[in-house]
Amino acid sequence: MTGLTIRRPASPDRVLGLLQDYGLYAAIVLLIVIDTVLSSSFFSLANLKVQLFQVVPVLLVALGMALVIGTGGIDLSVGAVIALASAFIPLYLGYSSWVAITVCLIAGAVSGMVAGSMIALANVQPIVATLALMIGLRGFAVILNGASAKPVNDPTVLGLGIDQVLGVPKMAWVALVLVLLTGFVIRRTTFGRQLVAIGDNRAASQLAGLPVRRVVLSVYVISGVLAAIAGILIVGHGAEADPSNYGLNYELSAITAVVVGGTPLTGGKVRVLGTVAGALLMQLIAATLVQHNVANSYAQLVEAAIIIVAVYAARGRQTR
Repeated sequence: MTGLTIRRPASPDRVLGLLQDYGLYAAIVLLIVIDTVLSSSFFSLANLKVQLFQVVPVLLVALGMALVIGTGGIDLSVGAVIALASAFIPLYLGYSSWVAITVCLIAGAVSGMVAGSMIALANVQPIVATLALMIGLRGFAVILNGASAKPVNDPTVLGLGIDQVLGVPKMAWVALVLVLLTGFVIRRTTFGRQLVAIGDNRAASQLAGLPVRRVVLSVYVISGVLAAIAGILIVGHGAEADPSNYGLNYELSAITAVVVGGTPLTGGKVRVLGTVAGALLMQLIAATLVQHNVANSYAQLVEAAIIIVAVYAARGRQTR
């Protein structure tokens, strides 16, 4: 017979491949549909703004984490950098708001430089170097700020965390610019190509003459600066400096967003859009569970299951 096309059913491998490539985005759409059906207020402007306020700091930290993981490293100090940034703000607001913000950014860069130097120059394992900083920086932040939270009333700092532009939180615009910049760096610059190559095969990159130490050092500095920006925005939104509580478990949330977004923990690839989607998915899951009064302990079990599924999916991508 001619003129007839026989459609063969999709193979299991094909279906699995589609799920691995687009399952994250399908899950986001599904959650939005479910939340919209179950709650008439989910798509309200007020609720959408709340979700943006909550996801942006995690997303900023996750962007830096994605770059670090892309080189085959890890950064456990990002939560402590948030705490450190929050401690510096009230100390320097007496000079000016921009002095305080600049000091916070410098503190984040220096923290990243210390971590990157230990890893790139002294060959300390990334998990060891950043774990030490995670403990030390948070202790230092608490010493600087004291045990109790301090109110922050500076209009510039508060504006970064609360104000809106065209009806969208200002911090969301900050995140959008940084996402686009990160994507451009990874896809369009020599630095981005070097970063991915180093994560894929560090020994070969060294033999090829790539500036391995400089690139590794740079990604930790970038990660520290992004964490400091997240800290500034958190202080602006919360109107207080509380290093004892700010940034707790942010390193885990960032790693989760990166892994769920498809960046392999072994390095050699950075999925910027996937990282954004991963952060959004985890925020939607958290919001859905809170909306239905699910205890935090169960929410943590859900997050653990998602990480396992994401790691399995990443393995599947690498074998295809």
